[in-house]
Amino acid sequence: MRKILIESAIVFSVIAFYSFNASAAGDFLKAPKQQWSFSGIFGTFDRGALQRGFQVYSEVCAGCHSVRLLSYRNLLEIGFTEKQVKRIAASKEVLDGPNDDGEMFQRPGRLSDKFVKPFPNDQAARAGNNGALPPDLSLITKARKNGINYLHALLTGYKPVPKGMKVAEGMYYNPYYPGQQIAMPPPLVDGGVEYTDKTKSTITQMSSDLTTFLAWAAEPELEARKRLGVKVLLFLLILTGLLYGIKRKVWSRLH
Repeated sequence: MRKILIESAIVFSVIAFYSFNASAAGDFLKAPKQQWSFSGIFGTFDRGALQRGFQVYSEVCAGCHSVRLLSYRNLLEIGFTEKQVKRIAASKEVLDGPNDDGEMFQRPGRLSDKFVKPFPNDQAARAGNNGALPPDLSLITKARKNGINYLHALLTGYKPVPKGMKVAEGMYYNPYYPGQQIAMPPPLVDGGVEYTDKTKSTITQMSSDLTTFLAWAAEPELEARKRLGVKVLLFLLILTGLLYGIKRKVWSRLH
């Protein structure tokens, strides 16, 4: 009996220790809610924002973060022409093979290729980022609760370190990140991207566009699913009306 009590106490202590640390690591601000064009049952993605968001990803994020679930042909869905997408894909070098000599080779990208990763493996990614592993962004808006608002808040939330707070070497203060210390330097600066449509590239604008693009990357079928849902609801409403009319007709004879 004593042994059971001791083992129970140890288990409880371990659980309490990890719960305390998880709570401490979770000390961060809640991301404020934003208005997104794709929210709600009738919401749709802004094609201009999607294309600008892809530009921000390509020029700012693609050097460290992959989007492994997207193929270049998927960019046709956000308003780019086939010629534009072929040019985007061809600007990337893709490892292919083996050839007739049994060797791997590099070739220009094609529409069917997945987005090229910035690093060949996780070890190389860590080596290039001071030991930190940049996460893949394919499903980043789904990675946590309120992910879309969280991502926007994180990108715009870098601030000077508060007085009295110590930040570890190589870390940056961000009140929206769990623990409020993040290894990623502030990725966005005002004017950091020259938008092709001449939109002013403020930090807030770039963050909004990038978040929209990554929300689409996580759910490229979102608009089609909403359209199908609306059709199903209309069908059910019409069917309900017809069934109610049939019911009235049948029971009227019995009276």
